[in-house]
Amino acid sequence: MPQLGIESVLVAGRGPAACAVVSACARLGVKSVAVHSDAERSARHVRLADDAVLLGPAPAAESYLAVDRIVEAAARSGVAAVLPVPPALAGNARLAAAVVAAGLTWVGPDADVLERLGGDGVEPASERGFLAWVTADGLRFTTPVQRDRAAGIARVSWTPDGASELPARARRLADIGWRGLVTVGVDPEGELAEIAAGFSLDIAVLERAHGVDAVELALRSVSATAGSPEPVAGFPRAAVAAQLRSTLPPGEAGRVTGRLPGVEQLPAGAPDVVAVSGYEPGDRLDPWYDALLATVSAGARDSATAARAVADTLTGLSDAGVPHDGDEVCAVLGRLASGTAVPGS
Repeated sequence: MPQLGIESVLVAGRGPAACAVVSACARLGVKSVAVHSDAERSARHVRLADDAVLLGPAPAAESYLAVDRIVEAAARSGVAAVLPVPPALAGNARLAAAVVAAGLTWVGPDADVLERLGGDGVEPASERGFLAWVTADGLRFTTPVQRDRAAGIARVSWTPDGASELPARARRLADIGWRGLVTVGVDPEGELAEIAAGFSLDIAVLERAHGVDAVELALRSVSATAGSPEPVAGFPRAAVAAQLRSTLPPGEAGRVTGRLPGVEQLPAGAPDVVAVSGYEPGDRLDPWYDALLATVSAGARDSATAARAVADTLTGLSDAGVPHDGDEVCAVLGRLASGTAVPGS
């Protein structure tokens, strides 16, 4: 187990991404403290964490996205660091500055760098881009990525076949002080578009492609003693990631009564498939928040094989208790698995 120099973190986020981060903290021997609103006192990310702190009322602006409440919760919990999960928080320069001003470690790029490059917290949605772990020595575990935009709210990302060149400006991220994980969109002219910190959907592609743990990389970025992990034998490889979302009408609550993607449903012999659900049977789907149900990712010898593994994991979820976009996502994965060009990509 790596010595990361950080014993405890406040995991600022919710849903499947926060569940994945909390689980990674447990594997790394780092105490995790979850945050929650009044509406999610018993949410899955709260149950998984070592401890939890109430932020405030149900509206996200008064809880999950409230800078002052997040910093106050971190100070009250006694953690050493704040680990922001969604790009909306990880790219928030005001939050980064407030965390440091409170004497805590901010697990992400410095506030001044975010102000210049990623202070809006937008998650890249360009048709192509790349992922990387940025250190003082440059970009590591660099992973080109393509995204399906024709699927609407259904998000699928994958490593493209063949070689992909990085924009020339990508190498400057290290020079201007960006440290940690980065998700970048590339525009049709080959220039940098969106730049985001945090744990976007695409970060799962980086993990499966290189056999690394993104939380470990994030914590290593702010630890003076952690050092740098070595490349894993047999990597990089192809990878695919997809999201499963509820299609309940806006403002309507629901309840999960059946299975969602999870480790116990993985197909036998599937290559490195990771499924992370934000809910378990009996959990309420609150109308206040983004209805992301689960994220599934896979690494394999080629994108088609990885896409089939993800599709197998998402197949047969009609008994989940809430409507979802699984069929639409599987249609995108099916086209990717068959080698047919995905519309819009």
